[in-house]
Amino acid sequence: MAISYKDSGVDVERGYKAVELMKKHVQSTFDQNVLGDIGSFGGFYSIAGEKMKEPVLVAGTDGVGTKLKYAFLSNRHDTIGIDAVAMCVNDIVCQGAKPLFFLDYFATGRLSPETVATVVSGVAEGCRQAGCALIGGETAEMPGFYPDGEYDLAGFAVGIVDKAEVINGKTIKEGDALVGIASSGIHSNGYSLVRRLFGDSDNSHDLDRYDDRLKDNVLNVLLTPTKIYVRSVLSLISKVKVKGIAHITGGGFIENIPRIFPEGIGCEIDRKSYPLPEIFKIMKEKSEASDEQLYNTFNMGIGMVFCVDQKDVAKTIESLEASGEKAYLIGKTVKGKGVSLK
Repeated sequence: MAISYKDSGVDVERGYKAVELMKKHVQSTFDQNVLGDIGSFGGFYSIAGEKMKEPVLVAGTDGVGTKLKYAFLSNRHDTIGIDAVAMCVNDIVCQGAKPLFFLDYFATGRLSPETVATVVSGVAEGCRQAGCALIGGETAEMPGFYPDGEYDLAGFAVGIVDKAEVINGKTIKEGDALVGIASSGIHSNGYSLVRRLFGDSDNSHDLDRYDDRLKDNVLNVLLTPTKIYVRSVLSLISKVKVKGIAHITGGGFIENIPRIFPEGIGCEIDRKSYPLPEIFKIMKEKSEASDEQLYNTFNMGIGMVFCVDQKDVAKTIESLEASGEKAYLIGKTVKGKGVSLK
């Protein structure tokens, strides 16, 4: 008796259906530079219209991580794709690059066309927020590799910047100002600890409930998508000489901020300079962790940090607030290395 691919757990018909269901979401992100359509072996994007002396491509890749567990638990798959896009485009815009296009990778044990289409609708929404095109991706059905009902999601983005306009931190000096903008919540880092504190099963700490301190359903807060800062950052760097930009992801303040500093420069952060969101207060209480541990794990309410000259602080905050961000002067650079929490 012949054994088919379908008998082994892979149904190509489900794949075809998934492509059909996600097409409208993908096409909603297309601009005049996208060549062709979904379904070929590669995505095509023209940069002929970019008026730059020395155009440089900047690429970034990332995944959503174990935050996905809360999407599985709640059967809510429409925002997790925003996280996948955000983690990539927020990284490349730190170099001053304008995101051009994004590709995603979705892998699961048994493909549900409806689920993958819902996930991709979130990816498309993230691309629209970032002003980039979703020009392709990969959907993999891998029987026996993932538990039923679970999947992994990752992707990568490519952006462009004129070489002379690359933001690299080289001109940062002692006494420069650090301006932070508010995060939308936990974003997509530290969820192995989040899951330890809140649980990730149907009866763990009663997650699907309203919390008076959070003023929201707990799962809503845990699934709040990562904020995409691209438009705010591009607007800012067109008006202000930004010396360095740090995206606060895994490793928190402690790891990410020093990455933009030249040798011999560190910084001081004033923890009282901005309001700490309630979710981080709750996690501090639950974990009994030190501030140093927390600021080395989570974004602690600040999603991105800009290093500018002191004379540009007011203009920086004004520009960011005009873009809808909550901006704060959170610290300054000093001689030394690393991050000092004040």
